[in-house]
Amino acid sequence: MLESLLLVSSLCIDSFVASIAYGTSKIRIPPLCILIINLVCTLTLACSLFIGSIFKNLLPGNIPMLLGFFLLMLLGIYRLFEYIFKAYIFKCSKSDRPLTFKLFDFQFVLQVYADEIKADFDNSKCLNVKESFYLALALSLDSLTVGIGSSLCNINYIQVLILCFIMGTLLVSIGVFLGRRFAQKIHFELSWLSGVLLILLAILRVLK
Repeated sequence: MLESLLLVSSLCIDSFVASIAYGTSKIRIPPLCILIINLVCTLTLACSLFIGSIFKNLLPGNIPMLLGFFLLMLLGIYRLFEYIFKAYIFKCSKSDRPLTFKLFDFQFVLQVYADEIKADFDNSKCLNVKESFYLALALSLDSLTVGIGSSLCNINYIQVLILCFIMGTLLVSIGVFLGRRFAQKIHFELSWLSGVLLILLAILRVLK
């Protein structure tokens, strides 16, 4: 249970911070959009867990465990320094043009990944279904690697998916509520905390 909580917490931190940013910007996230965001994030995690389980069955001995350890450790280290990467993307993607979705063209995802507020590209101050889907894709990028890495380390799939949906829904709702209580827009990074949790999870899986 502890490992499932660590994994889900590391994935939900971005959603929490993004929802606070929306709240401080006075952008509404309707209940339906909150459900869509977390449904997409959970389904993405489920797909990555499934892919990881396939690799696990194909690899012999302790190789899946070691591979999962290195994947989680590398992603954890990346998350510790993610702010630098996001700042670079943000500088390269400054544009007031609406974001567009094209198959295999993920420029819009990278823009939202660097600055979550850009998902509200029509400046309506309220996310619609399409915009919430864009935001969910950006928030799901890390879960692809995390899901594969954790599935190689014998994580409880059902427990993780249920926790991911419930915790994600709660944190987005709480984040928007807290954000709207701030007098001015603030910005802070918690990606380093996600990195710490992933590194801790990787170590726990090896020691177990």
